[in-house]
Amino acid sequence: MSKQVIDIGLPPLKQPFSWAVQGAGIVFTAHGPVQADGSVFTGDIETQTRLTFGNLKKAAEAAGATLADVAQVLIYMTDVKDMPVIDSIYREFFEAPYPNRSSMGVNALVVPGMKIEIVAYALAPPKA
Repeated sequence: MSKQVIDIGLPPLKQPFSWAVQGAGIVFTAHGPVQADGSVFTGDIETQTRLTFGNLKKAAEAAGATLADVAQVLIYMTDVKDMPVIDSIYREFFEAPYPNRSSMGVNALVVPGMKIEIVAYALAPPKA
């Protein structure tokens, strides 16, 4: 079985990666606060978090899945004090039973001012 790149509607960036890749019924995806024009929003954590999880939702739907199909989420944040805000917005996107999750504080992300990045794995039917 080969992997398939999923077009989620965001423009390609200069880094060598795909927004979402599907293989063996699993969608592999990573997101940050990327806006529709491809620019990274570096303002408040609330907006960054909503953009990030909104991009995950786009990826899941483009693969024929929903956020209910997300099995695992890895959250990277530059300030662990943002966790209550991230948790609150996370609950806007996910309902119980929640995906398996790990949250990590990191020194920095690639784009200065970027405060959150996620990696997620979702179950989805293979694309024809």
